[in-house]
This record gives sequence, structure tokens and C-alpha cells, in this order.
Amino acid sequence: MTGVVWFTGLPGSGKSATAKAVEKTLALSGLRALRLELDARRKVYFPKPTYSDKEREEAYRRFAREAADIASGDAYDLVLMDGSAPRRAMRDYARSLTPRFAEIHVRCSLATAMARESARPEGLVMAGLYAKAMLRKTTGRQFPGLGQVIGVDVPFEEDPEAECVVDAEHLPIEACRDVVLAFLRAWLPETLAPRLDLPAPDDAPEPA
Repeated sequence: MTGVVWFTGLPGSGKSATAKAVEKTLALSGLRALRLELDARRKVYFPKPTYSDKEREEAYRRFAREAADIASGDAYDLVLMDGSAPRRAMRDYARSLTPRFAEIHVRCSLATAMARESARPEGLVMAGLYAKAMLRKTTGRQFPGLGQVIGVDVPFEEDPEAECVVDAEHLPIEACRDVVLAFLRAWLPETLAPRLDLPAPDDAPEPA
């Protein structure tokens, strides 16, 4: 049965880096994993995103449904969802759509997330996200395309029952990856345990 795992946490927490590292190890182990990144999928759902509250809610609903639809088939062993999802209800909705779902909370303090995010270049997410949100909050200055920023404008609602919590405050990405892999081996033993004996080395060749 295809499992769905949602990597969640503050922007800058390391959730995307952890999800990518897990995806790479799964691929090197011969497992079929698909990573869905909300920041990329949002622009498919909304080619001209406004980043409004209503649009964010709808984006997460579509994100959850897309993952569940993929998991209902047999093309993949695991679907990895990569998105902050600040409201617990967003993750609970995804949980309600599939019988095999787990939340992986990549946890760190807001101060650490802000420091890490400040060094991130422009990409799918606006660079300087937190700094701009703080400036907007204190001065009223507006930045086109900047929606509500998690941790500044809206809180991140932790789920005390999350199946896997990763201490991204103190662990490097490789160690975060290994925590997740250990969880996955135990969570889907019939699918993953036979192939996930050890994490793949960082310098292993990319699969053909």
C-alpha cells in the first residue's frame, strides 16, 4: 500500500532539504518515491498566485487531494509532501483522505528558521521572507507577492500526535534524514524495510 508522508514545519526549518535527502536515499535504494513540493504545485493550481488567505487554503486542499489521488494507485511506494501547512486542520484533511498517512514535523525555533531563511537565494519562495514580513509588520511597507508569513503573521500549529518529530534545531540534514528513514522502516516494514538497510552514502552515484 502506498504511504503518504507530509514534511511540515516553519519556512527555513530544513523540511525541504530533509525531504529531498530522504527522496534521494529512497531512489538509490530502488524505491519509487514521488516528492510533491507545495511551492511548485501552487503555481500549477494558480498560474498567477495572489497568496491570499483563501487561495492558501484552497492550495493546501488541492495539494492534499493530489497526494491522495497518486497514493490510490500503484505507481509509487511512497508520496512525500513538502509544505509548511501552518494549520493543523490542513494536515488533518490530508490524513482523512488516505488510509496510510504520517506527519513528519521538522522542528526548530523561529530564530533558527529566520537565520537559515535569510541565507536562502531567490527561488520558488521569495528571498528574505522573514525580514520582509517583519518590516511590513513594523512599518506597514508592502511587498508584492508576499502573503502571510508563517511564524510572523500566522502561527504554526504543532500536532502533538505527529508520527515523527525531527530535531532540526540541533541535527544536520544527514542526521535528520536518518531519523526519518528509521521511522519509515518501522512505519512501512513490508515495503521499505527490505531495501532500507542503511542510508545511502552522500557520495553515492545518482540512479540511472
